[in-house]
Amino acid sequence: MRRPMPLVINRPPDPQDPDYRHLERLINFAVHGAAFAAFNSGLWVWRGLHPGSLPQLGWLTGIWAAVLLVHLLLVLRLRPAGSVQDS
Repeated sequence: MRRPMPLVINRPPDPQDPDYRHLERLINFAVHGAAFAAFNSGLWVWRGLHPGSLPQLGWLTGIWAAVLLVHLLLVLRLRPAGSVQDS
């Protein structure tokens, strides 16, 4: 049975530790997702208040969402083998 990855690392940070690197990638993805949500929701509200402004907003949102999806897939692909619990 594989051990689950801890949500916190209770040892000194070691950049070579796979769990530490995975936690760092998860945090980076969370920041990326939060920035996506904050900026896009703000831009869509702005567009709602000022019709006709930002005509390419749909493209921007779609491209950024695709980049966010690629980031998620990369985080999942690079996770350490011991970080997934068997079902």
